[in-house]
Amino acid sequence: MFHRIIATASLLFLTAVPAFAQHDARAEVGVTFGWVYSDGVSGSTRIVPGVGSFDRVDPKDSFGWSAEVGFFVNPNVEVGFLYGQQPSKLLLGGVGGTPDKEVGDMAIRTYHAVFTYNFGESDAKFRPYIMGGLGASDFGAVDYVRVGGAAGTVNGATKFSSTWGAGVKIYGNSRVGARAGVRWTPTYVKSDASGYWCDPFWGCYLVGDPQYSNQFELNGGITLKF
Repeated sequence: MFHRIIATASLLFLTAVPAFAQHDARAEVGVTFGWVYSDGVSGSTRIVPGVGSFDRVDPKDSFGWSAEVGFFVNPNVEVGFLYGQQPSKLLLGGVGGTPDKEVGDMAIRTYHAVFTYNFGESDAKFRPYIMGGLGASDFGAVDYVRVGGAAGTVNGATKFSSTWGAGVKIYGNSRVGARAGVRWTPTYVKSDASGYWCDPFWGCYLVGDPQYSNQFELNGGITLKF
């Protein structure tokens, strides 16, 4: 999956090469830090003897950071690659009076080829932007201790995801500036069977209710044009 993401980002860059011949070749790098509000998915209720009943698994809200490199196709459009990381914990969501329980540390890493549109002139001091991208989210393995004291591991998984954001870049009289924004990353995790759909031509088939793990990030950081 990771190799396909890199290939996609490379393809986007190569398609931009002819445009560099017509415009000043410039690039931009940025680093942001912020707070990530995360949710997971629900399922059937599971009973853990001596602990309680649980029907959800969620990443815990936590600090997160990201790094991005973009290449300008023209003064307003750039394509690039965005890497993000959220050091979090895996939570079991309790039901029937059972409190939520932390299972163990979990890192969420995201990899996306991104397209960004920057509003205004290239030398403007304030440049609002919108962005979108496609790639993957990697939910790392979680080590934990079972009720009896034995060690256990929840396997990690890599899933397809998209990412969407908006914000503003603020430049003074140099190529170094500040940036602030919001970003939403929905990751498809699973589908729950929700019934059957029937039509007179294709017959009946099972339909599912998709569930996504969402990351909502408020961030700020620095950006550098060169």
